[in-house]
Amino acid sequence: MRIIRASLSGPTDDPDQEGVLALVSDLIWAHTPAAHGLEHLRTKAAGNGVDVYLFLRAASEAAALTQAHAILDGARAPLRAHGYSTPEPHR
Repeated sequence: MRIIRASLSGPTDDPDQEGVLALVSDLIWAHTPAAHGLEHLRTKAAGNGVDVYLFLRAASEAAALTQAHAILDGARAPLRAHGYSTPEPHR
């Protein structure tokens, strides 16, 4: 199992922070096919938006980064519709 963190920039002033975190999580899950190896996902409020931790079934760090890119690319449009942008994932 590999863990990749991605920092999404977006709105930070929503009073329903738990709802925002659940929304981001749901959007990513809804747009991630099983082939991308996503096992678990955790979201955490960050100063500039939301940090997303992707727990991936991957053979290597390089494979995990490729999978994370594919996951974020797949969720990019729905996340943008809610004000979040998806930069590059980090190890």
